[in-house]
Amino acid sequence: MLTTIDTAYTDTRADDLAWALGREPLPALAVLDLELSGCQVQLRLLGASHQVLLDQEGGSCSETVACIPGSSTPLPLGVAKRLGDWEYEFAARVETLPGQAFAGRAQELLALVADHPHGLAGTFPGSPHAFTALLAQRGEGQVSWRTWHAYPQESRLVVTRTRVGVPHRQGPHGRRAERRPDRAAL
Repeated sequence: MLTTIDTAYTDTRADDLAWALGREPLPALAVLDLELSGCQVQLRLLGASHQVLLDQEGGSCSETVACIPGSSTPLPLGVAKRLGDWEYEFAARVETLPGQAFAGRAQELLALVADHPHGLAGTFPGSPHAFTALLAQRGEGQVSWRTWHAYPQESRLVVTRTRVGVPHRQGPHGRRAERRPDRAAL
């Protein structure tokens, strides 16, 4: 789903982005609710970037990547955390692309996300290449999402990847053991 956000975006530099886990839902400008094999995922576009809310029997997770006033956690390159029975992995990178390459990549990403049933993208006024896009999926016992935050004035693209899932237990001889039937896999 592609939408035009009718507000100026507040995270106008890639370096302004911060990461937070476990925040309450912030006011959203656009929302996409998804049901992915028994797991509720909400993709949220904020004026300051994105938030993803994940709920499943046995737990929930909230990830925010945005310009968060007073935040002391800048955007990390990577995070691996245990959240109850779940494993959470986050990775981010910043790409700097020359003018035409940036414009082409922006168009490519917007087309990919806009046409995907699990995608949400929002463009901001001022540039057709100022956008935030999110794409979620579920597979192999985990939920994952990717995000793209475009800063045309800097020709920079912030790309994030997140995976949340229940780890496989190791059986004898280092082989994967079957998951216990009473534990729901993400």
